[in-house]
Formats: sequence, C-alpha cells, structure tokens
Amino acid sequence: MTSPDPLMDAVAAALFLLLVTGAALLLSGYLHRVFSGSVSVGLPGRIERAVYRLIGTSPEEEEGWRGYARDLLIFNGIGFLALFALLLLQGALPLNPQGFGAFDPLTALNAAVSFVTNTNWQIYSGEVSASYLSQMAGFTVQNFLSAATGLSIAIAVMRGLTRRSTDRIGNFWVDMTRSVLYVLLPVALAAALLLASQGVIQNLDAYVTAGPQTIAMGPVASQVAIKLLGTNGGGFFAANSAHPYENPTCVTNLVEAFLILLVPAALPFVFGRMAGSMRQGWAIYAVMLTIYAAALGGLYAAELAGNPLVGELGVLGISMEGKEVRSGLLGTALFAASTTATSCGAVDAMHDSLTPLGGMVPMILILLGEVVFGGVGSGFYTITGFVVVAVFIAGLMIGRTPEFLGKKIEAAEMRMAVVTVLVPGILVLLLSGIALALPGAMGNPGPHGLSEAVYAFASMSNNNGSAFAGLNAAGPFYALAGAFAMAVGRFAPAVAMLALAGSMAEKKAVPPGPGTLPTASPAFVAWMVLIILLVGGLTFFPLLAMGPVAEYLMMAGGV
Repeated sequence: MTSPDPLMDAVAAALFLLLVTGAALLLSGYLHRVFSGSVSVGLPGRIERAVYRLIGTSPEEEEGWRGYARDLLIFNGIGFLALFALLLLQGALPLNPQGFGAFDPLTALNAAVSFVTNTNWQIYSGEVSASYLSQMAGFTVQNFLSAATGLSIAIAVMRGLTRRSTDRIGNFWVDMTRSVLYVLLPVALAAALLLASQGVIQNLDAYVTAGPQTIAMGPVASQVAIKLLGTNGGGFFAANSAHPYENPTCVTNLVEAFLILLVPAALPFVFGRMAGSMRQGWAIYAVMLTIYAAALGGLYAAELAGNPLVGELGVLGISMEGKEVRSGLLGTALFAASTTATSCGAVDAMHDSLTPLGGMVPMILILLGEVVFGGVGSGFYTITGFVVVAVFIAGLMIGRTPEFLGKKIEAAEMRMAVVTVLVPGILVLLLSGIALALPGAMGNPGPHGLSEAVYAFASMSNNNGSAFAGLNAAGPFYALAGAFAMAVGRFAPAVAMLALAGSMAEKKAVPPGPGTLPTASPAFVAWMVLIILLVGGLTFFPLLAMGPVAEYLMMAGGV
C-alpha cells in the first residue's frame, strides 16, 4: 500500500462532506413534504391510507406528548416481544438452511433490546447463529422500525418547538407509516441495488463448502442498506462492514459512510424549514459539522503518526493492523468517525486496533452523546436538549430570560433537557464502575482494559453498537447490564424530549426584542460547541485520562 497524501486526503474528505451537505439539503425538502402530508399520492398514498384504515387512525387525529409517548412505548414493546420470541423459536422455524438452533434466553434478550433500540450491539456472530428468517423478519425489520421510531420522535419534537398555543404534536402511527413508506423503504431499496451491483451478496442459498472452509451466504445487501441508512449498524457477519461480502470495494466504503450520515445531516434543515428560518437549521448543522470535522482530522492524524514501537521493529509506513487495505487510512478514518458520530456502530476496521489517541476519538464522539449528527432522529432531538441548556446558561450569564424561537425556557423544559443530556453519561459511569469492580470484567489489563469497558457501556448507553472487540461482552453481566443500558439510554431521552416538545408547543411566541439571544449566529454556534465539549469533558475527563491518554503516554515512553 502506498503512503497516504494528507493534502489529497483532506481535499477528498472536504468533497465528501460537501456531497453530504448538498444531499442533506435536497433530502430535507422531501422530508418536509412527507411529514406535512403533501406526497400521499399514487400507489404509496393508497398503501398509506390502507394502513390507517387497518389500525383505525388518520393524520387528523393528533395527540399530546403523553399519547405520543404511550403509543411509542407500546409499539416498541410489541416489537421487542416479537423479536425475542422469534430468536427463541428460531430452531423450529423455516428459512434456516444451516439448521441453527435457538438463541439462549440471555443472548435473545440482549439482541432483541439491542435491535429495538437502534443500538445493534451484537454479542453473537451472525453467520453462525442467526437463520435467514431471523436476519430478515427479525433484525432487518427492526432496522426499519427502530430508525422510523427515531425519525418520528424528531419530527414530533420539531412540531413542539415550532407550533404555538396547542397541546398536539402529531400522531405516532402516522409518522411511523410515513417514515417507513416514503423515506426508509425507497432509499434503502435503491442503496441495496447499488451495493449488490458492487458485489454485496443477496441470496437465500445454503452455505458453500470449499475444502476445509465454509463460506457463508445470505440476504446481505438488503440488511446492509438499512443498517447504514437507519444508523442501526448490526452486521450480517461478525466482521460487519470489514467483511468483503458487506463492503467489497472502496466505492462501497464511501457509499456506506454516505448512507450513515445522510438522514441525520438532513434533519437540522428539516427543522429550519418547519421553523420558517433556514438559518436555525444551518446553525445546528454547523455545530455538528464543526465537531465532526475536528474529530475526523484528529483520528486521521493519530493513525497517520502510527505507533513508534512498531517502527522500532523495522516496520515502515503507517500502521494497518486492524484496517482494510482496500479502504486505506482515509476510508478507515472517515467510516470510524461517521459511525461513532452517529449512533450507527457499523465498522470497516477494528476500533480496538486503533492507536491510543486514534481510538480515543470515536470514544469521545460516543461519550458526547448523539449530537454530532447522531442517529436517525435521535441525533436531532438530543442536540435540541443541548440547545435548551446552552440558551438557558447564556440567559443566566447575561441576566436575561432565556428564549428559543420566541418561547421562554423555564424549569420544566430545563428538567427534560437535563435528563436528555445526562442520562446516557450517568449510565456509562455507573455501569462501568460496577463492571470494573467485578472479577474478570476487563478484557485486558491496564489503561486499554479500562478503555474497552468504558467504550462498551458508552456504546450501549448511547445506542451506538460499535465495540473495542478485545472485551468479551457475552457473559451474563454484560448481557443484562447492556440490555438495561440500551433500553434506558434510548427511551428515557426520547420520552423526556417529547415532554419538552409538548411543553413548548403550549407556549405563545413573542417577537424578538433587544435582549433576545440570537440562536442562529456564529457566536451561538461557537457557544453550543463549547457547551457540548464542556459537558463531555467534565463528565468523562478522568476516564479518558486513565484510559487512552495514559496508554498513549506509556506508548510514547516506550512501554
């Protein structure tokens, strides 16, 4: 492999981000029309109306935040039970050419919670554990539904922020239907066809035996497309997007990174359209892009510098251990930053093999919460919590009543924003502390072992799904604690933000005055970035110092 050219790689990364930005702007207009009900025509429109008749609802029957949250929890509870039962009964069900038996109850519990919460944390190996029926009717279906759930919540939060003097924020069943029918299904279908044309497999054949080797087959392209578009991340294979059947070329690597960012990047602009001020959307997008670009640059620089201890052994060039040569350094850094900036968790390289500072970057992106683009829907409503906190703190500092979009931020909104911002971090600290106190809970000794455990709970609590794979998370503690972290980390912020949206929707908006804080200005963008980094830094600095920073100092000292 030739040595990378940092200048050319910087230009390529900039062009990639320009492409993402342009596509996000275009998609935002379509999403705005979808959720305003102006694209219900033709065959999709007839299917949409048939679904409403079947479940007994209509777009005119809107709910308050309590009804919306109730329907959300009921729907996802049913989805969990269906997937859990499917995994327990897998051995007796069809579409199982390899004859895989049932999942054990703890693994089934963890996997069902994982896919319902859009985390896709996997303590099993897909190609040796899951039948085609489980992959398609279980995991792939939940990839659609969990992404649609997040998108629906984000749209409901946008309505709450932009509506006035009402207690209605939408209809969960309508938003779910439109998310799947008009957004996720058509884009995922196009993506699956593109990936299949590049060599991602799609079949229902039995596994192929070639001498001593067994080559896995299966319906891969259809699952890979939605796992990326929906920021799910769960791979058909244990190697995830490092497997050549999931990600065969440098073209598919770029396409997959693009799909991860597409919908999360579009949602700030959807909000700008709904608020009647694209500058508001651009401000939130600028916050996301600023932190993402800094993280991407830091990860690239750390991996370009490599490990000096390897160089002392006479190995020249950058470190490619744990990376795919076909993706190269830029492809690896771009994918790793994208998958951890969102709540995707798909990987095209082993994050456990990154250099100490390189591995710290995806860890920080997860620990900051779903704010740097974030997951489909969840990224927008989480960064909205940070917006409320930033507005409130700024108001206190300048002695003025905090306002956002002409509505006062009061105690009720602050409580919900604090729940959204702090719950995932509290879960990380609490569960990591318990894990480190248990014998055998660390995969490796020393700072790297600490990093593995913290990364695991950061990934589960923030619904990411990637891992430092040196940690064995298949034991009872990690299975149960992980299921708890994924469920609370997903639904506590979601319900809190729906409550905030309901409260904001009831308020009257007042015209901006001389004391109004401009929330669409470059100064507010800088303030938002600072608040996000301060919250993350104050919460997790000791863990980072004892983990990746200590490991880097040991490496630099020749240990």
